[in-house]
Amino acid sequence: MSPKKINNLQVRARLKKEVEEMKAQDPNFSPGLVILQVGDRDDSNLYISMKIKAAAEIGINATHMRLPKTATENEVLERIREVNENSSIHGLIVQLPLDSVNKMDTEKVTNAVAPEKDVDGLTSINAGKLARGDLGDCFLPCTPNGCMELIKRTGVSIAGKKAVVVGRSKIVGAPMHDLLLWSHATVTICHSRTANLSEEVSKADILVVGIGKAEMVKGDWIKKGAVVIDCGINHVPDESKPSGKRVVGDVDYTSAKEQAGFITPVPGGVGPMTVAMLMANTVLGAKRFLDSHQPGKWSISYTELNLQKPVPSDIVISRSCVPKPIDCMAREVGLLSDEVELYGKTKAKVQLSIMKRLQAQPDGKYVVVTGITPTPLGEGKSTTTIGLVQALGAHLKLNVFACVRQPSQGPTFGIKGGAAGGGYSQVIPMEEFNLHLTGDIHAITAANNLVAAAIDARIFHENTQTDKALYNRLVPINGGQRQFSPIQINRLKKLGIEKTDPNTLTDEEVTRFARLDMNPEAVTWQRVLDTNDRFLRKITIGQSPTEKGFTREVAQFDITVASEIMAVLALTSSLADMRQRLANMVVATSKSGQPITTEDLGVSGALAVLMRDAIKPNLMQTLEGTPVFVHAGPFANIAHGNSSILADKIALKLVGPEGFVVTEAGFGADIGMEKFFNIKCRYSGLRPHVVVLVATVRALKMHGGGPKVTAGMPLPKEYVEENLELLETGCGNMKKQIENARLFGVPVVVAVNAFKTDTQAELELICSVAKAAGAFDAVRCSHWAEGGAGAVALGQAVQRASESPSDFKFLYDVELPIADKIRIIAQKIYGADDIELLPEAQRKVELYTKQGFGNLPICMAKTHLSLSHDADKKGVPTGFVVPVRDIKASVGAGFLFPLVGTMPTIPGLPTRPCFYDIDLDPETEQVNGLF
Repeated sequence: MSPKKINNLQVRARLKKEVEEMKAQDPNFSPGLVILQVGDRDDSNLYISMKIKAAAEIGINATHMRLPKTATENEVLERIREVNENSSIHGLIVQLPLDSVNKMDTEKVTNAVAPEKDVDGLTSINAGKLARGDLGDCFLPCTPNGCMELIKRTGVSIAGKKAVVVGRSKIVGAPMHDLLLWSHATVTICHSRTANLSEEVSKADILVVGIGKAEMVKGDWIKKGAVVIDCGINHVPDESKPSGKRVVGDVDYTSAKEQAGFITPVPGGVGPMTVAMLMANTVLGAKRFLDSHQPGKWSISYTELNLQKPVPSDIVISRSCVPKPIDCMAREVGLLSDEVELYGKTKAKVQLSIMKRLQAQPDGKYVVVTGITPTPLGEGKSTTTIGLVQALGAHLKLNVFACVRQPSQGPTFGIKGGAAGGGYSQVIPMEEFNLHLTGDIHAITAANNLVAAAIDARIFHENTQTDKALYNRLVPINGGQRQFSPIQINRLKKLGIEKTDPNTLTDEEVTRFARLDMNPEAVTWQRVLDTNDRFLRKITIGQSPTEKGFTREVAQFDITVASEIMAVLALTSSLADMRQRLANMVVATSKSGQPITTEDLGVSGALAVLMRDAIKPNLMQTLEGTPVFVHAGPFANIAHGNSSILADKIALKLVGPEGFVVTEAGFGADIGMEKFFNIKCRYSGLRPHVVVLVATVRALKMHGGGPKVTAGMPLPKEYVEENLELLETGCGNMKKQIENARLFGVPVVVAVNAFKTDTQAELELICSVAKAAGAFDAVRCSHWAEGGAGAVALGQAVQRASESPSDFKFLYDVELPIADKIRIIAQKIYGADDIELLPEAQRKVELYTKQGFGNLPICMAKTHLSLSHDADKKGVPTGFVVPVRDIKASVGAGFLFPLVGTMPTIPGLPTRPCFYDIDLDPETEQVNGLF
């Protein structure tokens, strides 16, 4: 077997082509290999350099991870763990021997390598699979596999041949025996204590030698015409060599080549092929990774519901279902281990790095769930959202993600209760969902209040110090010199001061830099708290004697979800984008009319630090085991009322082109859906495929003129008995909301959320009116009582609608004047005759236009209980003019919000809040009474 005839070049050429094919499939993908070395042995360095060179030729990204001789076993194991968790690495080699001054358990170290990355094939799991014959489900050890490749290249058939392996090491001899055996050879394994060794060797048609003794096997031992594979590497004295020694194998090559039909030389035979097989295993590992992590290729198990009649309480249902471990859910939907941060067993955060990994993948279908104008009777948008995804996933076997808002704890302990859906269509565990979750809202509270503290502190310090004293404290001497911080450099640039040396500013520049000169009555930033507390709606701050009389009486608290930072979180597209949006937030106006931002305050970088974890979407699951992203929860009136863009984008990549992402817009279609289209989709660049409009018989009856309902009292008979006339009148609201959705060019499917008191005639009437009004379809749903099974027809309708033509368009051009954009929304969405800008609103139009904010989208803040500005006007009001009393700016989030009427931005507690029913069982640690 001449090295000129049999070599590894063909193998390398094949591998290079396979790598090129993988990169063509995903331009961002490259096979990754890490070689971990302990110490600095010359022979190990030589072998590693050969491996890295071979990897580079093929297109593998190889990294040499070197640890010093002083490394401990724990340090080595920790490095192995890091590589195991790194999804960009597909092969890990631990270079042996471990050259450390500390004691090392080689078996323990090699077995710490994840079997799917053990390209050396040395772990007990891979060795066990080889011994059992599971050759397609393991990595074959490189030297034995290289030997097999060399044998195959001779053209000699292995099946039925007599094979002898001399040597029984775990690295060569034992696995060589297994490979030959599973190739149907009759195999004898020999070693240094085998009796009549030469006689056994002489029987071999195929001889593999790896015993570690120089030239031990002689030519006269070898059967004429045998295939001889020499795995040995030994050094013998040779005065003719500059080093005084030469490399020989375990076979006496000079005498053996006269007998053998084929023989491998040493060096240049098995060694290079071993390296080639190492590369082949790395490429195989990369291909397996790609195959098992194809976007949209899910291997997901669903949870079967045990439906009870009558339907138990939400918390009883939630606890009756054992959720899958969240790391299992993450794997099922194609998330990698290093892309997931576990928060216990039922919730996790997802790293934004997944966006880069999946950026070349096509998106799935995008569905928004909205509703008719809300009533106190409830429409069940959240329940329908969850029921729909359970139907699409667990019953129609489509990849599907729900993307929903995180609820505020204010309503949870106040009047509304939980917000995880209901009945057999819930996000679980509901207590985790409704309480702290992963702390995102607390992070927003901290960030928001840091800004508020910075504002009042700055006003105080500017009022109590000279320009020079202020400047000296803002740019203090540290280590004998002054230095601007990076954020202060940004402020200098904004002011047009192109200087970086604090000592070179003129007195006028010092004043401009040091004084923000905020107008205390023009501070628009408020403190927040995630609790319903009516007594914080108007407060006076600064009453302590230490504040020297600098009080501010126009201050207030908002609920945390009303913070602009929450809206920023929901509308951001990356960490860098969030950092910029946080910096752009306008918190006040100076006495000269200039907008003051968090960047001017010097606090924007700190805000990004506080929000660095909150930006990652939270992964949970439904009762039936379909995935849910819970992320962001902005108010639906003074903000846009939708979950995060990031969650939607990640989900759309994960589900694949045939999958679905279902998200929910707050309040009715005239508010949440309009803002979803005009604000969220404008910033995300995403285009929805279907609108699902939720309606109920009883809510439509109220819009038809039904009597008011009183909490705690039985429903009037109009809502529990058939009344087709009242219902048909109320369907006008549904027709208007269908019309609103169709203005954006998106097909509408009406989901009629059925209650047990609804009659068949009533349900059929709604469906008939909806279709006549232009809905793509209208279907009855019973997901509250039946889970996903009760929404299968809805899922099928959504699937069909997603394949129908769509011509998505925005309602208005953002470059239009502010008043024109408001008027378009009022007239086309609400059905108003016109708008009226009251004096303060007119002043703000002029101010924001002057400040350069006139081209922002509009986020109308009006009552959600009517299409008009009057909450008492149900159905489809006409002949009204929308009064705009004020306009405020969320510049960082990226919208202006006109205020129509008055609305509290922090709710109050009712006479009997929900917290009366909430308690903790000290024995089981279960939360009781949470809805």
